[in-house]
Amino acid sequence: MLKLPQLDTVGCDLFLWYLTVTTYRNPTPTVDIIIELIDRPHRPIVLIERLNPPYGWALPGGFVDYGESVETAAQREAQEETGLQVELIEQFYVYSDPNRDPRQHTLSVVFLATATGEPNAGDDAKHLGVFDPWQIPANLCFDHDRILLDYWRYRHYGMRPRL
Repeated sequence: MLKLPQLDTVGCDLFLWYLTVTTYRNPTPTVDIIIELIDRPHRPIVLIERLNPPYGWALPGGFVDYGESVETAAQREAQEETGLQVELIEQFYVYSDPNRDPRQHTLSVVFLATATGEPNAGDDAKHLGVFDPWQIPANLCFDHDRILLDYWRYRHYGMRPRL
C-alpha cells in the first residue's frame, strides 16, 4: 500500500487555495458540418437560421459534449438541427480564431458530409434553407463566410485551406 506524506494544516490550506485560484482558460470545442444533399442537382448545402443569438444563417453545428468524440458530435448536431442522418466524408479544417464566436473563444472542427432526403429545422434552428453556391445568404454568423469560401475553393478547385 502506497503511503502518502502527511500535510500539516498550513500545507493543506495552501494546496486547496492553489486549486481554487488556478484556472485554465481554454477554447471550447465545437463542430460545424457542411452537408451536401447528394440527391439534388448541384449538390446544394444546408444552412440553418439561428433561433438564438448571434442571429443569422449558419452551418449546422454546436458544442462537443464532455466524453463525446467530434465525429459523434457532428452526427448528433446534424440530426438535431436538420433531421438528417449524415455520412461524414472527411474532416475539412479546424478554425480557431479567438474572435470567431462573439460569445466565447471556440475552435471548430469542420466536417464535410453528405445526406439525402428532406431536411427540417429543429433544435436551435429557427428556419432551414437549402442553398446552391450562388444563393448563399449574406448574413452568415461566426466565421462561416470564411469557412464556406474555403469550402467552395476546395469543392471546385481541389485547393485546401492553407495555414
